[in-house]
Amino acid sequence: MTTTVIPPVAHAPGRPAHRDGNVLRWLGAYAASMIGDNVFYIALSWAAVQSGTPSQAGLVMAVSAVPRALLMLGGGVVADRFGPRRVVIGSDAVRCAAVLTVAALLFVASPGLWLLALLAVVFGIVDAVFMPAVGALPARVTGRDQLARVQGMRGLAVRFANVLGAPLGGLGVALGGSATAFALAGLLIAVSVPLLISVRMREPASAVVDGAPGDPGGVPARGDESGTHVRVPDGRDGAAVAPERPARATAWRDLRDGLRYIRGHRVLAPLIVAIALGDLGFVGPLNVGLALLADQRGWGASGMGLVVAAFGAGAGAAALLLAWRGTLPRAGSAGAAALLGGSVAIGALAYVPGVGAAVGVALAIGLLAGLSGALCGALLQTQSDPAYLGRVTAVAGIVSLGLAPLSMPLTAAAIGWWGTGPVFVASAVVCGLGGVVALCVRDLRRAELPR
Repeated sequence: MTTTVIPPVAHAPGRPAHRDGNVLRWLGAYAASMIGDNVFYIALSWAAVQSGTPSQAGLVMAVSAVPRALLMLGGGVVADRFGPRRVVIGSDAVRCAAVLTVAALLFVASPGLWLLALLAVVFGIVDAVFMPAVGALPARVTGRDQLARVQGMRGLAVRFANVLGAPLGGLGVALGGSATAFALAGLLIAVSVPLLISVRMREPASAVVDGAPGDPGGVPARGDESGTHVRVPDGRDGAAVAPERPARATAWRDLRDGLRYIRGHRVLAPLIVAIALGDLGFVGPLNVGLALLADQRGWGASGMGLVVAAFGAGAGAAALLLAWRGTLPRAGSAGAAALLGGSVAIGALAYVPGVGAAVGVALAIGLLAGLSGALCGALLQTQSDPAYLGRVTAVAGIVSLGLAPLSMPLTAAAIGWWGTGPVFVASAVVCGLGGVVALCVRDLRRAELPR
């Protein structure tokens, strides 16, 4: 029986991630970059509205999603080939330079929508490599036993960025218009670069696993870059094969190897399916559906704001729980149960009698969906071989950022035809199917986080 070879950790043995200066520097860089992103999108939306019609502004805001969805699989290959820290540093440097260039142009002229659309496309292209690299980076800055806690800390950073970024963007617009807001976004993104440079990296060794419940699925890992051959799954029984090809394969071969690795993995493959179903059932109702529900019930903008705030508070509490505990027993079963509970709450949201009850249900949705999302993210981190983590993150990112948003216009159209109640219930069923998949697949149901 073969076992996983775990490389030495980069931080002192036994030191939890929230007390590790190396992890905290990474977290500070990530938070600064995410706050800068939020400020950037406020600045972009304001500048687009000021420069064109509402439909043109909407097109500018949406155009970045196309290259991000189309190129993200390739971005995962780039992250695994060149190392996630190098890719993240380069991505943030490019984004910073692009945003500051546009800010300078806006200070002296009014180039128009074409410049904003070009900037959005650049961001989309860079995001396609940035996001997989961000997902692969935690495995290089901390030990495997701390990855779940880091996932919770990352969730808290995202909530913090969402809360702080919008007011900062609005303040920048108020003080000096879009140019000032863009400059502020560029400076915030720039803060992440020296912090990332100061983070110490560890290079994970190659791993071969035995496929026992809780192990990474019985699929052998790619060898290191110094070898002459790589070992990949054969797609049938998890046995290793040694193809007659050099380790420095083409990017296309790397992509195919990554997809084959995921497809043959007894935990990751059903986990990504569960994540996809959960996101497809969640995104529509909690975005466009909630706005339509608030309008129909007469809750107003303030009532909708309270519901959204309650959801954010619940999700933040779930991230805090994982950051504090570091792990939860029976993570696969717990994530599935949380996803099922969250789906029931989504269906119930359309039938609550008033704002107060909606706030309570939204709090439950945030807590359960946040816990499920954090556990799924932690399992992705701990079940993936580090050599494939960029590609694994890319596939999961395409599901969350490429497919799930497509449900929003469909949700709006369906509500117009059938009303909020049936559509929320149908979405809840789709979301709940993700939990059913997780419970029905034994290896995923029994998956554990390292202690």
